[in-house]
Amino acid sequence: MAVSANRLELLQIADAVAREKSIDRQIVLSSMEDAYAKAARSRYGAETNVQAEIDPRTGELRLWRHLQVVELVENPATEISIEDARRSNPAAQVGDAIADKLPPFDLGRIAAQSAKQVIVQKVREAERDRQYEEYKDRIGDIVNGVVKRVEYGNVIMDLGRGEAIIRRDEMIPREMFRPGDRVRAYVYDVRREQRGPQIFLSRTHPQFMAKLFQQEVPEIYDGIIEVKSVARDPGSRAKIAVISRDSSIDPVGACVGMRGSRVQAVVNELQGEKIDIIPWSMDAATFIVNALQPAEVVKVVLDEDSSRIEVVVPDDQLSLAIGRRGQNVRLASQLTGWDIDILTEAEESERRQKEFVERTNAFMAALDVDETLAQLLASEGFRSVEELAYVETAELANIEGFDEDTATEIQNRARDHLARVEAEFDARRKELGVADELKDVEGVTTEMLVKFGENDVKTVEDLAGCATDDLVGWSERKDGETVKYPGFLDGIELSREEAEAMIMAARVKAGWIEAPAQAAAEDSAEA
Repeated sequence: MAVSANRLELLQIADAVAREKSIDRQIVLSSMEDAYAKAARSRYGAETNVQAEIDPRTGELRLWRHLQVVELVENPATEISIEDARRSNPAAQVGDAIADKLPPFDLGRIAAQSAKQVIVQKVREAERDRQYEEYKDRIGDIVNGVVKRVEYGNVIMDLGRGEAIIRRDEMIPREMFRPGDRVRAYVYDVRREQRGPQIFLSRTHPQFMAKLFQQEVPEIYDGIIEVKSVARDPGSRAKIAVISRDSSIDPVGACVGMRGSRVQAVVNELQGEKIDIIPWSMDAATFIVNALQPAEVVKVVLDEDSSRIEVVVPDDQLSLAIGRRGQNVRLASQLTGWDIDILTEAEESERRQKEFVERTNAFMAALDVDETLAQLLASEGFRSVEELAYVETAELANIEGFDEDTATEIQNRARDHLARVEAEFDARRKELGVADELKDVEGVTTEMLVKFGENDVKTVEDLAGCATDDLVGWSERKDGETVKYPGFLDGIELSREEAEAMIMAARVKAGWIEAPAQAAAEDSAEA
């Protein structure tokens, strides 16, 4: 009776552990079997191949020792002679495995402790695997939990069927939690870890706010209103861009709610964070103007190639547009994905006047024309001598006071000027000892060759060995100030992408790397 009671107790323990840890009962039984097998090996020898088996219905424990049938026994712990094997199994052959039943035994104190460690470890691994499998597909959801403990500013949360962590930098500033507090947070990452929590939560993630709006605004949940982008300065201010798929529903009004009830619920959850709800627009200029609310915008100038935009505001609106510590313009930039430069009307007018004078003087010097004619060309929107040289003659002839002959003469003078400049650069390049083959690298101009020569880049190999920062420069923070270091090509308009492409082309030409398959195919097609 004592034995049967022990068996029953074994199954009850397995059931209790499986329920508590929310894992399969068979996993607990398997860990117990491994523990008994380990204890048996410590009793019968570490080399002995022992397997334990617990009957899931009766709780009966059976121990087996597996022996390999051989002609000549070298290791009695793992091998058995064919004569001894045939006494228990007459059909035994060399190479077979014989299962020898072992008598049950009582675990000693040390063996019991060791068995406990094995069981605890196996159960913990199973629990962590279950947590990972349960939450790996829940990235992007909001979960509710209870604060378990706070460690060094990090909050450990109990989610009921798992344990998660909110790191200190993922919490809203000045936010304090105590054990037992209920908290809502955003699941931004779930990954396998050997120890500690595997579920990582955030209350500062931009999508946390988007999900809160989804919970508060039925139209967002139903897909009638879409949240296009979110930008947050956690604990202080946020901007959210929304658009309605139904023209009869105002997206901003729906998110605000009756007397601000919907947006207020989100604000309360985010510890009083001020939220600007912005109507999204497909037109970049309109969207950026909306994003800079509450500041008024007079004019915008877009540069789509570099994703930059210049915004002109009235003089008295400058501080409002920038915001406290640059907060408003920074959030607007994050929301829209554009770099925003803010100018006052006075600054913009001054700069425009300065550019006009510079262009006028450049045209006078290059084309050998009087001031009136140079001003006329500048006022027509021509920015450089290159534009004048390669524009359609008809476009120049259409300028008031110009005819076909005047236009042709101006273009000839522009091309002559460019040819002289090119010849001067080429002569200077040769004087500096820059190799001719460097001219063949895609993207390299004669002016760049002079700059390269002045910075001791004289061969294709020299250019191939450069980094992007060497060409375009870089910035560093020193003593709270940003210090700009110029590159070799300082003064020449060149993006980082163009610099990278130039360096890669030099490395291909130098034979350091192979040309990308697509580029190689295009070159062969051209040939």
